[in-house]
Amino acid sequence: MRKKRIMVVGPTQCGKTTLVNALNDYDGPLRKTQDIIYGKNTIDVPGSYIENAWMYKHLIAVSQDASHVLILIDQSRCDNVYSPGFAKAFRCPVIGVITKVDLMVENEELCYKQLKQIGVEEPYYKISVLRGIGIGALKEYLFSRQKVKGD
Repeated sequence: MRKKRIMVVGPTQCGKTTLVNALNDYDGPLRKTQDIIYGKNTIDVPGSYIENAWMYKHLIAVSQDASHVLILIDQSRCDNVYSPGFAKAFRCPVIGVITKVDLMVENEELCYKQLKQIGVEEPYYKISVLRGIGIGALKEYLFSRQKVKGD
């Protein structure tokens, strides 16, 4: 059986690659690309896949290889790039992740509202990879459960 990975989606510059590197325990240089990257534990999806609705079918196809889908919202910008109900397109669990929580704290409620509109259920994970906020709890949730299922 192929190992399931965690698919990470979000708009350009929202912290996807930084989060992916943390989930893969990789601390080398950031690699920016327009391609989907299959990492040790993750599937890193370029922001263009979210920002262009005609690419959603590719996202849904790629998600067949995912154990979870992380939908990222950048608290520092709160760009609403997702269609209402977007999360319902996926068969695996969808987790809302609010990135850059150390910036623009006043946007927190707006981020929650966006995740609800997208169709993501609580709890939401609030992280700042650069400050080390919340990443441990997210990794614990994602990786401790995968092992239990006998992967």
